[in-house]
Amino acid sequence: KIAVIFGTRPDTIKMAPIIKELERQSEHFKLITIATAQHRQMLDQVLDVFKIKPDYDLNIMKPSQTLATITKNTIEELDIIFEKEKPDLVLVQGDTTTTFVGSLAAFYRQIPVGHIEAGLRTNDKSNPFPEEINRRLTSTITDLHFAPTQTAKEALLVENVNPKNIFVTGNTVIDALSYSVKNDYIFSSDSLNQIFDQDKKIILVTMHRRENLGEPMKSACYAIKNLALSYKDYNIIFPVHLNPKVQDVAQSILGNIPNIFLIEPLDYLDFVNLMSKSYLILTDSGGVQEEGPHFGIPILVLREVTERPEAVEYGTVKLVGLDEHTIFTTADNLLSNDEEYMKMAAAINPYGDGLSAKRTIQIIKNYFQISNIPIVEFDPLAIKEISNHIVLTENLEYENNF
Repeated sequence: KIAVIFGTRPDTIKMAPIIKELERQSEHFKLITIATAQHRQMLDQVLDVFKIKPDYDLNIMKPSQTLATITKNTIEELDIIFEKEKPDLVLVQGDTTTTFVGSLAAFYRQIPVGHIEAGLRTNDKSNPFPEEINRRLTSTITDLHFAPTQTAKEALLVENVNPKNIFVTGNTVIDALSYSVKNDYIFSSDSLNQIFDQDKKIILVTMHRRENLGEPMKSACYAIKNLALSYKDYNIIFPVHLNPKVQDVAQSILGNIPNIFLIEPLDYLDFVNLMSKSYLILTDSGGVQEEGPHFGIPILVLREVTERPEAVEYGTVKLVGLDEHTIFTTADNLLSNDEEYMKMAAAINPYGDGLSAKRTIQIIKNYFQISNIPIVEFDPLAIKEISNHIVLTENLEYENNF
């Protein structure tokens, strides 16, 4: 009996392939899905996309809720469920408050924990906040660490995690894209379809992180304004987070510029299909750093540090921080220099090959001695990308196993 816990849009997207694989192997597993609904509306969009109906929906979201309130309400509700259901394993994902509290509630009931996307680190407890501490605390409880990359595995080894309990699986966010991105996709918004009808290349912008609010975000917006004025043959699309502090900065600096489109936040399907059609992405999002390279799109990360250094190492991502001059000159170099652009666009995606969920469930089957199939861990050098589609090379044997 496997309990899968999720609460926000990002962790639900990454849990969806795991849930679908557990459903497919129902002869081995009884699946229990638990939504804390830490983010209500954004969560519901993703549940609809992946056709997931939670067995339990805690619906903990309240206006102006604090992290302490989320923690208190979630742990009490989860403890009641765990006492009733007595799962054999609890799966949590990523670094949300739901993730940490889910692992803690399982620990109190002495239930083993599997952590999807384990081992991400910036080693700065305030950046990102509170995610860095959430994932570190979760790791101290976890029994099965499903690390998306070798770098994540090495971070866990530094913290003295038993290497026998760490598995490099790739990131399930790449698996999720295969459900969601279509070449002939039509956006739900007429205005967005009309932007694409202009037949201009698209620069996509996203910003929302707490640590970037205020002056750092203003600096980034001035750089984006300069890009728009310098490259009038490009359209810049910025789905603006609903946080008033983000809205105020974006509207005051970027409003009324003809080729900048400040739009409402998009649902998952619209967003990933917009991302797949973009030419360049500027973002402070962790998930976008993982998804963008799958499409061969250069990513400029609007953060001082990243817990996803693999993309920087492989060249699909550049860490540009929040300095106006650095952001503009780096973007300008990519837009004006085809050779520099192609260096990033053609780089290897270090995050996944579309088999992460299958690997994860195979590891769980081995853990419960349902089977004993040797695991071939994810290795980005064992794959190559052709026309934005992953082609397996050394890992082809997985198709036979599954």
